[in-house]
Amino acid sequence: MKVTVVGAGAVGATCADDIARKALSEELILLDIKEGFAEGKAIDMMQTAALLGFDSKIRGVTNDYAATADSSVVVITSGLPRKPGMTREELIGTNAGIVKSVTENILKYSPNTIIIVVSNPMDTMNYLTLKTSGLPKNRILGMGGALDSARFKFYLSQELGCSPADLNAMVIGGHGDTTMIPLIKHATWNSIPVTQLLSQEQQDKVVAATMVGGATLTKLIGTSAWYAPGAGTAVMVESILRDQKKLISSGVALDGEYGQSDISLVVPVVIGKNGAEKIINLPLSAEEQAAFNKSADAVRSMNNVLTESNLI
Repeated sequence: MKVTVVGAGAVGATCADDIARKALSEELILLDIKEGFAEGKAIDMMQTAALLGFDSKIRGVTNDYAATADSSVVVITSGLPRKPGMTREELIGTNAGIVKSVTENILKYSPNTIIIVVSNPMDTMNYLTLKTSGLPKNRILGMGGALDSARFKFYLSQELGCSPADLNAMVIGGHGDTTMIPLIKHATWNSIPVTQLLSQEQQDKVVAATMVGGATLTKLIGTSAWYAPGAGTAVMVESILRDQKKLISSGVALDGEYGQSDISLVVPVVIGKNGAEKIINLPLSAEEQAAFNKSADAVRSMNNVLTESNLI
């Protein structure tokens, strides 16, 4: 099988490295617009093969979409971070143009691919891809929920003093500091509800830390995170290529689920060889549903920029 990662920056390169280490594909294409950048990253990774024992062939290319032909999965990480003084509308407009162009070029050579969108703002970029690609909704997935849920498990593990791998916990809603909803009442430690093990103060602390997880890292290291986003994307790629049917919080188009339509939001999704194979409708409390509706309103406000800018 063949996988393409568009964007050889920190997230894209980390994702590619994780995919290679797991031997998920025979061939992996790393594509970037900067001359020689993807080629250099690919050579560096290939030089670890003898040390790490993987056989995947990684090739870097500069804007050569023909090299991506017949990819089973394409990961799009392209886009710019928000700069000082840049408005939300400017960020969306800039990244929307990039993501739209990447998608069009990818589909020329891989019309049957499954796309995983990492570019921010993820919910809006996922919605844009759905609206402009012509692909069925099961073949377009947003990564943010996998990342947010991993952060949720990390903060829970710190309070519980346990392994994050023993926790089941997920985040739904929008992929943003004010729009995500860590479902603390649904979280369990090997089937034990964490609400039975943590005080209300501890629960509130975990939820608050999860919601600013990205901002916390940006403040500490001066840029966006890359290890966890790359790993979260690789987990989704693995579930598709190995048809694992894993339940992963992912951005998908909703058509009545959770009371929302014509929008892409993070919800629990079964991911297999066909992409998003099933959306799981969790029974939400009135408070959780209200929070989900509020999150949807905020994401729609961002999506409206696409219409106003004639991008969809």
